[in-house]
Amino acid sequence: MKWLRLVFVAAVASLLVTGCGGCGEVAGAGESCDPDVEQPCEDADHELVCIDDEDGDHRCLHPVGGSCDGDADQNLCPPDTSCSEDGDGDSRCLVEESAECDPDDDHCADGLACEEIDGDDEEYQCHPEISVRGYVFDMETEEAIEGAHVVAFDEERSALSDVAVTDEDGIYEMTVPALRDEDGEPDQVFTLRVDAQDYQTFPSGLRQAQPIDAGNYEEEDGRWVIDTAQTDVGLLELPEGERGYPAISGRVDIEGGLSSVLVVAEPQGVDFEGEEDALGFSAVTGLDGSFTIFNVPPDDYDVRGYRAGYQIEPEQVAMDDEEVDDVVLVRADESTTDVIGSIQIVRGEGETSVMLMTAATFDEFLVRGEVPKGLVAEGIDGGWQIDDVPAGQYVVMAGFENDGIVRSPDEGMAGTDIVYIEVPAGDEELDTGESFKATPALPTIGPGEDRPEALSEPPTLEWTSGSHSNSDWYDIQVFDAFGNIVFEEEEFEHFGGSGQEFDLEYDGEFEEGMYYQFRVTAFRESGGSATPVSSTEFLRGVFYHEP
Repeated sequence: MKWLRLVFVAAVASLLVTGCGGCGEVAGAGESCDPDVEQPCEDADHELVCIDDEDGDHRCLHPVGGSCDGDADQNLCPPDTSCSEDGDGDSRCLVEESAECDPDDDHCADGLACEEIDGDDEEYQCHPEISVRGYVFDMETEEAIEGAHVVAFDEERSALSDVAVTDEDGIYEMTVPALRDEDGEPDQVFTLRVDAQDYQTFPSGLRQAQPIDAGNYEEEDGRWVIDTAQTDVGLLELPEGERGYPAISGRVDIEGGLSSVLVVAEPQGVDFEGEEDALGFSAVTGLDGSFTIFNVPPDDYDVRGYRAGYQIEPEQVAMDDEEVDDVVLVRADESTTDVIGSIQIVRGEGETSVMLMTAATFDEFLVRGEVPKGLVAEGIDGGWQIDDVPAGQYVVMAGFENDGIVRSPDEGMAGTDIVYIEVPAGDEELDTGESFKATPALPTIGPGEDRPEALSEPPTLEWTSGSHSNSDWYDIQVFDAFGNIVFEEEEFEHFGGSGQEFDLEYDGEFEEGMYYQFRVTAFRESGGSATPVSSTEFLRGVFYHEP
């Protein structure tokens, strides 16, 4: 009898330790179970697995994302989940708001998105998804543009969204993921790119994309929606001779669809150095790797994909009057190349950035081109390096962004020319072989000191001499978004010392909806010849006519 009592006590102790109702046996829905059993849970209408409940005990529950019975009295979903309808109307165990989630296996409840939490640890939680809604319209007529393509990008030029297409009323809506703070509030900014048939791409030319704060949302029926003036985008219609051309569309078929790739249709056999106008046509892939390049005139093109770290095989396309919609770009066998060089900041100090602009998209007059994701070096005051550059023709541009530094305009000094390079495939390193000269900029007072400025009447152009106190005069140019000069003033006299303010009344074209930029160049006379010494920054001084 004593032996029997010992066996009974051991069995009870085992039961208390495992918490299972009959160890080694198959358990029913909601019952405690033994995870070491080959099939611990009975067959049921909905899948059951032996997992921890909220108290840490093993029970037969539905897995995260598994189907469940929404009418059942007993909650058979794992901790931090509940049985609710997904977007298809099916009942599943979905993760609740503020609970942790897996971005690679997202089972957040309907209306929630698995978002990254800002912090040192890689953590994701379910929070209300952010919808971006806006209106795309003609800048001159204010009429809706149907069929425009809209993509959202983060500050690193990475696509955040798939391509949204505007409806007949010019309206688009898309979901944009956003980094969250510890309370689940959006902690990120993003920008938009918009392309459309017969219209200039935004941003391009003089127009730069302004950052949109993801925290500026309004709640609509439990949804977080950003619908502001910044999500409405007006486009400039192309000149008449550039309209009516078809599109090239396709997909970058790498890693299931590679996003954030700058895809450029480049005329075949062209050396872009010295070409005044941009000859290429571009698009950027959304999350699924798809792209559409609008307004491509008849010619033979190499369609190339550009993104740091990826060598992409170009495809040849012969364009006539028909659209091409089956271009597939794949990874090439060759490796990418590291590009190195140096800059020297003359007549001052500071830090600036160096970027590689695709030569086919570069406009020498506007001094602008498109920069693929990852082809930027920041905080540079000497040597610089940009890693993993794909093959192609580029323009090396220093001092382009608003940092108080500009490329030196003194053509009599080495290192001040616009530099074109051709990066080969498969080389480990390419040295540009020249030190670029940069110099402190002439500060812009207005209009457009920090961002494009809306004006109802022609402005007064204002700037200062900055640190260039020994200038003799200034040349002023105003040009429109298509690079046409619409106003010039030469040899505007300099007076005073450092930081002296100057102003000039603008008396040029001022069409409704058009964007303009004024650019000032300082000159110094020595030995009977004039030398340009500095200019205003390339992204400032932009204004547009808004009644």
